[in-house]
Amino acid sequence: MDISVYLIVFAGVLFLAVVGTPLARKLGLRLNVVDQPDPSRKVHTVPTPRMGGVAIFLSILLATLLLGGRYKSDQLTSVLVGASFISLLGFWDDRYSLSPWLKLAGQFLAAGLLVLTGVTIYTFHLPLLDYAATIFWVVWITNSLNLLDNMDGLSGGIAAIAAGHFALMCTFTGQYLVGALAVAVMAACLGFLVYNWNPAMIFMGDSGSLFLGFTLAAIGIKMRFPENVSFVTWMIPLLVLGVPIFDTSLVIISRLRRGLNPLTTPGRDHSSHRLTYAGLTRREAVLVLYITAFSLGLVALFITEASILQSYVMGSGIALCALYALWRMERAPFAPPPEKE
Repeated sequence: MDISVYLIVFAGVLFLAVVGTPLARKLGLRLNVVDQPDPSRKVHTVPTPRMGGVAIFLSILLATLLLGGRYKSDQLTSVLVGASFISLLGFWDDRYSLSPWLKLAGQFLAAGLLVLTGVTIYTFHLPLLDYAATIFWVVWITNSLNLLDNMDGLSGGIAAIAAGHFALMCTFTGQYLVGALAVAVMAACLGFLVYNWNPAMIFMGDSGSLFLGFTLAAIGIKMRFPENVSFVTWMIPLLVLGVPIFDTSLVIISRLRRGLNPLTTPGRDHSSHRLTYAGLTRREAVLVLYITAFSLGLVALFITEASILQSYVMGSGIALCALYALWRMERAPFAPPPEKE
């Protein structure tokens, strides 16, 4: 496999997503899979279909099936099966509404499938600890992309940026099959964003956000950097997915401080919402988070070639900045003023 496969995958998946998303919108309206406005916890004001994730999933599924048929990989198959199960779980929730605990159990099951097929973290070199870290990582990132899907264009755009960084890194390390999967994710998200940018015509729903989170988590696990040591390279996927990780951490801490259950109490308390409370429009808030995600990805690229000292200096600096941002966001007045579009 060479980099030319990236171009074929990108063009094919982008076309499928651009063509398939309007069809998913029509299907969502027909099946009444529609997200109703709720001023207490949502920012949209008109009923909007939430089946964009079906178009994202099917676009990527077709690409991975074609790749899997040409380049045999048991681990790619396990990622595909786990991601398909997660997407189906999300669709069922979009259509009929599932218990958060049932969704969480399904995520643990899918993460366990990855462990059983060898898609695991190897940072600690202790099997049980590596397996536990793998399951925690997959479940955390799966939920993080789901929670981040709270404003037009946000989750899809952040996923596209993260996938783009992963694809570039895979090119440098010769992991073209993993990179092709990342390219497929990026292309599907970009095709979907044509219709999801503010004001959105369609939402991705849980079928899309859970699927993207699971797939990106698996890609992050599969990344290998022979030029550097594992106790440095563990930072790379954390940085690439830094925005959803930060947002989920903020929401969990904030809700626990207010005596709320983080899993069952949705609300307008995400980083994107807080940026609008500070005076940004919704589009500006999303763009700020895009720039943040892109910048963190550049730092991750630097760390792939950096020394241990350089890596930990950069990582520590970013961690301190994240803690400061979390403190400032949580300290700011929480009552939202009237928002600008």
